[in-house]
Amino acid sequence: MPHVCPWWLGYFLVNPVRKFRQDPVKILAPYIREGMVIADVGPGMGYFSLPMARMTGPGGRVICIDLQEKMLARLGKRARKAGVPPVIEYRQCTTDSLGIEDLAGSVDFLLMFAVLHEVPGKEALFAQVYRALKTGGRVLFAEPKGHVNPAAFDASVALALRCGFRAAGNPPAIWRSHAVLLEK
Repeated sequence: MPHVCPWWLGYFLVNPVRKFRQDPVKILAPYIREGMVIADVGPGMGYFSLPMARMTGPGGRVICIDLQEKMLARLGKRARKAGVPPVIEYRQCTTDSLGIEDLAGSVDFLLMFAVLHEVPGKEALFAQVYRALKTGGRVLFAEPKGHVNPAAFDASVALALRCGFRAAGNPPAIWRSHAVLLEK
């Protein structure tokens, strides 16, 4: 089984200095509009989730799905402290299922940032994500260059394409990341 990032490392991932290299608003702004239904797979402590909640506004919904209960608890605490709109929903998944069957055909945008390399069942994950998206729904899929080499990233993209996605282009460069935009 691949290594899962320890929950306590999440504190390093939400460091405000990170915004100088990976500004979540700049990365996500092209894809998120008010009122959208958004899913964040592997949100950690909410580095991207909190900005997404602000961007989608009170009429939207942000579903944060993580394997680790402690990550979700810290994300909730950070969201309350930051005063983000109460649109975040927290879901603990299992190693076999994201637990998003009820979202079939309802998600506008999904973020998978630096998480797929930790997942043993990549094909099952892509299949679940595909079912959750609306037709025309998009996925921003990114992996860290330090953990994932170009060949492994390309293999993951090829797997996504076999699951039904189409490549919708490369997003603007994301510091130290491989990234692609996928569409249903």
